[in-house]
Amino acid sequence: MAGRPGETPCLPYRFEPLAEPHGRGVIDIFNHYIREGFAAYPEEPLESAFFKRFLEMTRGYPALAAVDESGGVAGFAFLRPWHHATTFRRTAEITYFLAPEHTRRGLGSALLAHLLDKAPALGVDRILASISSRNAESLAFHRRHGFVECGRFPAVGRKHGQDFDVVWMIRAL
Repeated sequence: MAGRPGETPCLPYRFEPLAEPHGRGVIDIFNHYIREGFAAYPEEPLESAFFKRFLEMTRGYPALAAVDESGGVAGFAFLRPWHHATTFRRTAEITYFLAPEHTRRGLGSALLAHLLDKAPALGVDRILASISSRNAESLAFHRRHGFVECGRFPAVGRKHGQDFDVVWMIRAL
């Protein structure tokens, strides 16, 4: 299947296991979405050291960097435990972000497909996505890929002076 580490999933990208060399690129992408909208929840850009938290929270789960032809990080994606209790081990939360110049090229779909392919080997058969109600593109992307809304926390967030809901979507595998 295209999109496995080292292979070209679509267009000129290769997937690599998320690792320290990707840190700066990952944080730069994440910080773009912190500054420019509601896709990333924090209000203030993160320091490079935060990348280690991504690595820690994804330990034992698939975590990828999408690397472009020039060797730059075009995006990243990972699964992580949704809850620490073993009774919820069948459920993982998904996260992915793409550099703005790499959106609408099929890369997000390829990253999603890769993670969905890997999930069953972990015993995961439910994928959750937490999405800001002000992120219409992400909500539409998830709907196109078989996710359905399963919960909404109204006006629990405030960013850039605007309230937003947290929308939970789920996909059963």
